[in-house]
Amino acid sequence: MIEPASSVPSSAPAPAPTEKEIIGHLQRKVSASRLTLFLQCRLKFFFRYVAGIVKAKTAALHVGSAVHAVLKAWNKARWKSQPLTLRELHDEFSKAWADVGDEPVRWEQGEEAEEKQTGWRLVETYIRESNIPAESKPEAVEVPVETDPHQHGLPALIGVLDLVQAGKIIDYKTSGQTPNAEKVAHTNEVQTSIYAVLYREATGRREPGIELHHLVKLKNPKLVITALEPMSETQQARLFRLLEACVHGLDVRDFVPSPGLQCVSCEVFNECRAWS
Repeated sequence: MIEPASSVPSSAPAPAPTEKEIIGHLQRKVSASRLTLFLQCRLKFFFRYVAGIVKAKTAALHVGSAVHAVLKAWNKARWKSQPLTLRELHDEFSKAWADVGDEPVRWEQGEEAEEKQTGWRLVETYIRESNIPAESKPEAVEVPVETDPHQHGLPALIGVLDLVQAGKIIDYKTSGQTPNAEKVAHTNEVQTSIYAVLYREATGRREPGIELHHLVKLKNPKLVITALEPMSETQQARLFRLLEACVHGLDVRDFVPSPGLQCVSCEVFNECRAWS
């Protein structure tokens, strides 16, 4: 007996989501990186998250990703009470450096070897200067958290906490210059506020503080720790207002560019120039 064509399983790939479906998903769940990019440049947000344009990673991004991967491995080993030796950390770094994923790296002539050395020196600097004992056990490492502030009429917040140590939320950054504490607190407020909301949702208590650990890529690398107070009610109100603006902007398809000095190194510069 021949089955009707409608009942025969199809091997055809599922149709790609429509722009409306993609935007609907972006409105339902918001991460710190998505919200930050929307606030920085709505057109760049559109190119990355709606149009799905993928560009090669910069050297700086690849260094940051590799360093982050090694510190993640170091923290997970401490959590298991199996601290890594320096040799094992170097092996983790080599694996992370070779793993470029789906985004190739845009290298200049002779740049990769120098940047790889820089990345490893940053790892060494962190292990030496962070003053976190190898035997101390973290409370959380790379924990995905989600919270739904539906009572405020807002989208769900999602994020991954790099590290929670002694109750404090710790987030890693790599930088080409020494950060200014006040400016860093301001420019990272969206991220730190979202992390605070996620922490409170996951633990049921107020975070004792947040630390930004900047690894600075100087001739002699250094670690700069910026300690921040727990999120205030004003900061939470500001975050919720920014979330409202994001949801509304997506609703009305408000994808306009934000021309400025940051455009010089933007990976979608050519696409932006062609925008109308």
